[in-house]
Amino acid sequence: MNLSRIDLNLLVYLDVLLREKNVTRAAEQLGITQPALSNGLRRLRDLFNDPLLVRTSEGMTPTERALELQPQVRNILASVEQAVLPVSDFEVTESSRVFRIMASDYAESTLLTRLLFKLRDEAPNITLDILTPSDVTFQDLEQGKIDMAVNRFDRLPQSFHQATVWRDSFSCLMSSENKALENFDMDAFLAAPHIWVSKTGMGVGRGMSHRDSQRLGWVDEALAEVGHERQIRVFTRHYQVAALLARHPDLIATLPTQVAKLYVDDPRLAVRKPPFMIIPIELKLAWSPLLQHDPGHIWLRRRIVEMGQEMIAHG
Repeated sequence: MNLSRIDLNLLVYLDVLLREKNVTRAAEQLGITQPALSNGLRRLRDLFNDPLLVRTSEGMTPTERALELQPQVRNILASVEQAVLPVSDFEVTESSRVFRIMASDYAESTLLTRLLFKLRDEAPNITLDILTPSDVTFQDLEQGKIDMAVNRFDRLPQSFHQATVWRDSFSCLMSSENKALENFDMDAFLAAPHIWVSKTGMGVGRGMSHRDSQRLGWVDEALAEVGHERQIRVFTRHYQVAALLARHPDLIATLPTQVAKLYVDDPRLAVRKPPFMIIPIELKLAWSPLLQHDPGHIWLRRRIVEMGQEMIAHG
């Protein structure tokens, strides 16, 4: 292929078209006219000898070739953007940068709370803007509108970078007056009413019911493996609410151990190991390739992973 035929703007057009799957919205985002973008799409189709986006009843649908190109184009543009960024060191003690972090309730209450105390000494002028998973989308993260996401992910787009913060087991949190404590075995666990906490993903959540067994998550999947089902009486999306509800004399909350550890000194609550095996979960850090080489971003990513390792190492 003659490289002189390739206009870098065409790759920018393709990147936005594949995200928006709509010529009008893509043109608005690019700040060009719809005819100009339509002309760009024709040139892209000629360049790759493929229709790339095809009109269907569901709108503009990417072809298989377009889906193959999407992560490659994203990486090319990220490399170009990085190449033209001014090179500068990151002065931790002087920086007044605002980092926007999407974090689940789990990550915010355990990891980020501890991190904030550390940063007050190390980087006193830095601000953290912590958003919930329902506040943002993968597209926000991909475009660098959000610096990073800290959560448990079932899937991540291939273009994203990621690191494991920690692997966490599960613990049962209940009132110190709960009768189940007398002999906390499987029978006692199954006889008690339970609090379910969402494995929060990106985007707006949905309501739950007992019929949604495939969406109930790690604890209930582990129970199903041994042929049991628990009695869920409360569905919540917040671990802190689950911990408050666990003070009820009958309810049990089965939570990641790092959350349960926040309450080990509360005389109203007791922490116990579940009477069955639950596969540990992974808390991950994810970020856009656009920010992969940013000095400040590199510093904060390393600090978050180091903090996670310290917390696990100290039990």
